[in-house]
Formats: sequence, structure tokens, C-alpha cells
Amino acid sequence: MTKSRRVAFIGNSLPRQCGIATFTTDLSHALSACDRGVETRIVAMTDDKLAYAYPEDVVFEIRDGEIEDYVTAARILNNGGYDAVSLQHEFGIFGGADGEFILALLSQLRMPVVSTLHTILAEPTPGQLRVLQKVVAASSRVVAMAQKGRELLESVYGVDPAKIDVIAHGIPDRAFHDPELAKARHGYAGRPVVLTFGLLSPNKGVEVVIDAMPAILAQRPDTLYVVLGATHPTLLRQEGEAYRESLVARAELLGIGPSVVFLNQFVDVPTLLDFISMCDVYVTPYLDEAQMTSGTLAYSFGMGSAVVSTPYWHAQDLLDEGRGILVPFGDAGATGQAIASLLADDNRRMAMRRAAYDTGRSMIWSQIASLYLETIETARSAYRPRLISDLIAQRIARPPQLTPLKLGHFHAMCDDTGIFQHAVYSVPDRAHGYCVDDNARALVLATHLAAAGETGISERRTASFASFIQHAWNPDLERFRNFMSFDRRWLEEQGSEDSHGRTLWALGVCALSDSDRPRRRWASALFARAVSTVVGFQSPRAWAFALIGLDASCRANPDDRRSRVLRIQLAERLIELERRVSSRDRHWFEEGLSYENARIPQALILTGMATGRADLVDTGLETLRWLMTQQTGANGQFRPIGTDGFFDRGEAPKLFDQQPVEATATISACLAAHAATADKFWVEASLRTFNWFTGSNDHGVSLIDPETGSCRDGLHPDRPNENRGAESVLCYLISCAEIGGTARLLRPVLQPSELRQLS
Repeated sequence: MTKSRRVAFIGNSLPRQCGIATFTTDLSHALSACDRGVETRIVAMTDDKLAYAYPEDVVFEIRDGEIEDYVTAARILNNGGYDAVSLQHEFGIFGGADGEFILALLSQLRMPVVSTLHTILAEPTPGQLRVLQKVVAASSRVVAMAQKGRELLESVYGVDPAKIDVIAHGIPDRAFHDPELAKARHGYAGRPVVLTFGLLSPNKGVEVVIDAMPAILAQRPDTLYVVLGATHPTLLRQEGEAYRESLVARAELLGIGPSVVFLNQFVDVPTLLDFISMCDVYVTPYLDEAQMTSGTLAYSFGMGSAVVSTPYWHAQDLLDEGRGILVPFGDAGATGQAIASLLADDNRRMAMRRAAYDTGRSMIWSQIASLYLETIETARSAYRPRLISDLIAQRIARPPQLTPLKLGHFHAMCDDTGIFQHAVYSVPDRAHGYCVDDNARALVLATHLAAAGETGISERRTASFASFIQHAWNPDLERFRNFMSFDRRWLEEQGSEDSHGRTLWALGVCALSDSDRPRRRWASALFARAVSTVVGFQSPRAWAFALIGLDASCRANPDDRRSRVLRIQLAERLIELERRVSSRDRHWFEEGLSYENARIPQALILTGMATGRADLVDTGLETLRWLMTQQTGANGQFRPIGTDGFFDRGEAPKLFDQQPVEATATISACLAAHAATADKFWVEASLRTFNWFTGSNDHGVSLIDPETGSCRDGLHPDRPNENRGAESVLCYLISCAEIGGTARLLRPVLQPSELRQLS
């Protein structure tokens, strides 16, 4: 970097006790200490249940379970004059399913992001795959700490190799040391010392080394095994010190109690380095291969310790070519033999220590900081900020051009009660009054736009949609009314099952993402009262709408066990329908097709990703693929199932009337399918479907008025429908919001010629 930079870090931060917190703090300090004019600040992830006395360089705390904190953090960073963000990604430190709340922050940042991936799983769940792919898509560069991480990012997650940098875990710069000097300071002079350090938890394998100690003591009776580290805070909250006490009891049972010392403390870096400097052998007996990085291993290795380790991925990288000894997982015999052989051979141990120390010179924090600064500069050079509407227009509106989002007609369709159902041409039609269906869609739209930072829909207007839904609730029947006349008289005591499900969808979205916290609580409470009624419904679409609402509600209220059980129950009903109806070449849930068909596979895909049920995702994808074959014209254009009499098995799809609601449902389902698979086919399918609004349809006409943002009600056999009702404009605007929300995913889809057009 040739000029000063402001870099913000997102991650855990000291004094929080964990490896991510130490790494974030150390890397931030290393960048600040380099002689290149870098100023750093930290946005700290905070466990909702705990409070920390953070230092001044922490500018904001994100409570991991509060999604509005992520949105607030994005606003603080955007307004803070930062040149780049360094994200420390670990699934367990962010809120939401598989840590998905961090996506709300990343989607709103207006600066390049460099993401360091601390865990890269070889066999992720569908949810983990989706979240990490979205993190990568939102990042200008990603950093893996080992070559194995690069391999997995390419082979499992489909990441472009050119986007990946491999940068090792940093270590402090310390002189090559004599362990005897440090032993004397701790009262262990003259004794062989074996050390394990880190937050204590069962996956660390400490019991394996305890079991190995009798064989080690048989050769060196004065050996001491020091286990340094506090019990992991999560384990401590759940079980207290039961695990540590079991290890102490294990050592006593083997008769080696005096030779095993447990130091139950979280130590600062200088104290840790002092303990590392006294050990003759450092051992990391982790039980899981999928350990992408270990800060304790990096520190010990880089300081010149002789290391014995199980062959997890980070250890395989560091200890290759004789720089350490690898032993099988859980093998106490091999572990004891390796440690005893090193303690018995001073020359071999010294040669191993020197090789590790020399290799570690490339890992000291000043070197690592320089590599990160290069990566940040590369990210800044490649970053091209642009309006989402411009990005979409370049990709999908050829011709006509997609104009920036306009809300004029939307506002014209609204009054203090809510949004009118119908229009005569563009004039609101009071004769048909209002319905809960459209006010639910309006609440979904308002929530989407507010979450994206758009201010086109006022707080007062959003409140009117919520108020309409509240008024629609009939507590005596535990159902929502649907139709209301212009003079505010309900025309029914309860609406259809589908309108009830659609309202639950809106409440779930509001509970998760609304910008107003009291309204989120209102939505959660009303959702909880209204959702149980769905158990008695018979409509597959009502189940699907409810499942889409449950997907959002369960993320907003992860402790709601009743909702988690209900969504599995509803999803399994859909699975059973598909099993009964489908045949070898026809994959669907009913004998025919009707309206908003794509919502059913969308609901299964979302539920499968959230619950880790691959069978739900697979059925959703299979049925959506089949549906797309029924909704594609001869020239490849999107052709929604016509509403002029829905078709049954053995019949051809009806061509007309084609309506916007079908396009919007299909776009949502395709984007869900892309989130589940990272297959660019689904992004392309969603964009091709969006083209139906803008002219790629059977009549070759745009349904959109670029001046007012109105949308025609669909296509008749011979002409477009010139009326512009609420359902049409809401569906168009919701699709704009959803396509805009995935705009960062488009870059991997674009061809080189298109990339040049965007530059």
C-alpha cells in the first residue's frame, strides 16, 4: 500500500476467550504496527449472554443473535471511511442457521471484503454450503490458512482459484530459546516437560496423551505433562468442570496423577509464550482430521518446539519433511512411543526444533501482515462498486433496458387502510376494496426494501400493512379474514387456506427482518398464534406458504421447538404427496398445475437447507426442474402456466392468461435452488424468468411502465392486460428486491464480454 488505509475487522476480539478472538486482535495489531500507515478498528462479535470489557479499538459490538445489530454494523462501517473489511469467518460465532446472520451485514457493505475462513469443511451440510458460498460471493478475496483449504474451496464450494490466497496463521516473533531457562521460572527445572495448550474440550484428545503417559514414564520417570488452558466457555456453561474432572480422575486411576498438571486458566500471549518456551515436546492430539488451522500449533511450531501431533489438516501442512512427528488419531501407544523417543534423543529433538523455527520465520506477524495488506490492495483494485439496478440491467434487460426501481404506482395504490386489490388501467378501483393477500405481499416488499437499506416505503405505510393483517385476524376462528370492502367491512369471517398461509409467510419475514424491533415482536407473537391452524389444512400451497414463513420465523426464533416440529410435519406431507403422484417422467405433487406452483418446491428447498434434510432439498429440486420444463417456450423464454383453466395430467399447459404471480414464485424458487446447489443454471433461470416482465415473453412486450413502476396484470391470448392491480405491481417489485439481493452472486455467472461491459 502506498497510502494510509483504514481497515475494519469483523470477528471475536479479546478479552473474549477463544482462538478467533486472539487471531483477530493479533492481526489487527500487526497491521497497525506495520510501517505503512494502516489504521485498524474491530467490530466484535459478542455472545448474547456475556459482556466484555473491550478496548477502545472495538468500535461496535454485534450481539450474535440480534440481526438488527448486523445491519447497524454495516451502516457504521459504510459511514466510517473504511477502505476494506477483514472478516474472520467461523460458523459458530454468528447468529442464525449456520451463521447466516452475517450475510445481512455483508450484503450491505460498500467496500471490498477479505474473508479469512477459519473452518472449511470437506462435507458441509446444505446450510453450511449455502452460507459459506454466499460469504465467498460477497467477498472480493478469500484467505485459507493451508493448501488443503484451497483444495476444498475449489472442489467442494466451487470457488474460483484466482480468488483464493493461502496465508498461514501468524505467530509472535521470538528468539530461539533454551527450555531449561523457562522451566526454572515455573519450578520444573531438570524435568522433561510435555505441553498441550488450548481451551479444554473433548475434541482436543487430552485423554489420549494421559493414556500414553505410563509408557512415557517407563522410560523417563520424571516426565511432566502440563495441560494449560481454561475449559471452553460453552462447555463450561453446559456442563461445568465435569470434563476436566473426568481427566483428573483418569490420571489418578492410571496411577500417574502427580505427573499430570492441569492449569485451569486462560492466559495472555506473553504468558502462553513463556509456557511454550519451557516444553521439550508440544503435543496436539486432536481427534478430528477436519481442523483447518490451530493457533496453538502455529505458535509452538514457530517458536521452535518439537511437535507430536495427530494428522489433522493443519498439522499435515506444517510438520511435513521431518519438522514434526505425526501419529494416528486416538492411538495412545503411538503417541507415547513418539514422545518418549524424542525425549530420549537430544540431537533429533534439537534438529526438529531448529527446522520448525527456521520455517516459522515466514509466519511471524509482521510477515503475515504484509501478505494481508497485499491481499487487501488486490481486493481494492478489483472492487467495482455499482448500483444493483445497473448490474441487473447489464445482464438481463436486452432489450428493453431495466430502469431503476420506481414506486410511484405502488404508492398510488395505497391509502391509510392498506393497498387496494385492483385497478382500472392505472386508477385504483375502490369497488373491490382490499384483501389480506395483497397487504401481506406489501409487508413482505416493505421488509425486503428496508433490509436492503431502501427508504422508498415510509414507516407509516409499512405500519398500515401490518395493521391490516392484525385487523384481519379473527381470534374466535383462529383464521385470517381476506376480503374487505372499501367502507372497511369484512366480507367473510375467514379467508381461504392459501390466504392464511400467505399471511404467515409475511409475518415470518417481518419477524426476521423488519427494521422495527417492536413490529418484529408483534409479527412473532401473531405468527405463533396463527400457525398451529395450518395443521388442519388440506391445501398443498397453504402448507408451502406456511413453510416459507416458518423458514423465516425459525431463524428469528430459533428456540421455538413447536415451529421446528411443525415445519417437518408439513414438509413430510408434501413429500408424501409427491411420492404418490409422481411417475418416471413427471415429478409433481398434484395431478395438475394451478397457480404459484413454484412455491411448493421453494418451500421444500428452504426447509431442507434449514433442517439438514437432503431428501427435502432433492425433492424440491427435482420437482422444480420438471416445472421449468412446463414453463419454457419453444424459443427458451419463460412461459408461465396460464390461468385460463389450469391443466391436469395428460393435458398441455394452458398458454394464457399469464400472470406476474407465476414469474415471481419461479424467481424465488430458482434463487432458493441456487442457494442450495451453487449451480449457476438456477441464477440464469431466475434472470430468464425476470425477462418475462421486461419483454422476453410470448407477445414480446414489456409489462413495466418505467416512469411509474406499474406492472400490467399479465398477458391475454391477443394482448397484454392493461390493468395494473396490486398483485402485479407487488410481484414485480418483490422480484426486483430478490434479484437485487442476489446481485453479488451474478459475477461468477457473467461471461468475460459481460464483465468488460460492467467495468
